[in-house]
Amino acid sequence: MKIITTAVEMSAFSTQNRSNNQSIAFVPTMGALHKGHISLIQQAKRHSDVVVVSVFVNPTQFNNSYDLEKYPRTFDQDKELLSMENVAVMFYPTVNEVYPTDEAASYELDGLDEFMEGPNRPGHFDGVVQVVARLFDMVQPDSAFFGEKDFQQLAILKHMSSKLGYAIKVVGCPTVREQSGLAMSSRNQRLSKSGKTVASSIFQVLSGIKNQIAEDASIQQAKKEAVSKLNNTTGVELEYLEIVNPHNLSPTTESSATAQACIAVWVDGVRLIDNMRVK
Repeated sequence: MKIITTAVEMSAFSTQNRSNNQSIAFVPTMGALHKGHISLIQQAKRHSDVVVVSVFVNPTQFNNSYDLEKYPRTFDQDKELLSMENVAVMFYPTVNEVYPTDEAASYELDGLDEFMEGPNRPGHFDGVVQVVARLFDMVQPDSAFFGEKDFQQLAILKHMSSKLGYAIKVVGCPTVREQSGLAMSSRNQRLSKSGKTVASSIFQVLSGIKNQIAEDASIQQAKKEAVSKLNNTTGVELEYLEIVNPHNLSPTTESSATAQACIAVWVDGVRLIDNMRVK
């Protein structure tokens, strides 16, 4: 496995592989890799000749400096894991390499940021789109793989990849969960043992919404009961629970054919997000 740290070397690697008619799949990560990331890598390997995985904690998508400071950084473990997965390249750029200037980017997200993460994390998606666009420019992949746990982010990146003119297939992969149902996340490393137990209530609540709707409960009634349960769960601070149209991310109506429940909570001072197709 090659470890590449500069845009110039990354671009040269991709150009060389393209000249050999090899397809390139890209898995962007912020490190602290876990089984969820491995599932993305394995999907990428099935659909390409060469897999590139970036490890870069992107400062522009954090609107909370404490959250950025505490985000786990585990380079040695990540390197070993990627090597074991026979990844072609671990792309490990510095902040200055990704952002050679201090110019901040702003994007018109066509309403996809009006709900959920958007109002709660101002500027977050501008930072996400900015870093992904920059990484796309450096890696030049044919396809890119993202987890569905970040459901709103995935929808925005699919939309923006097309809008910005990238001929890159953005692929969403199913959320990988711990035995308790808790969605795997690098942030889970910061949870205490009791915090992990409490956090498993997220999956239970999402499953409850799905079951209630399947039994002909209204979307609003299912949401109301879920919010009440979370507000009465010790150790959980609910930030939002929304049930939205999975295509445009706007709140659903009872007549909607499909619905996605999306949630953000705080447990042990750690912000956790999750989602589930409930209709």
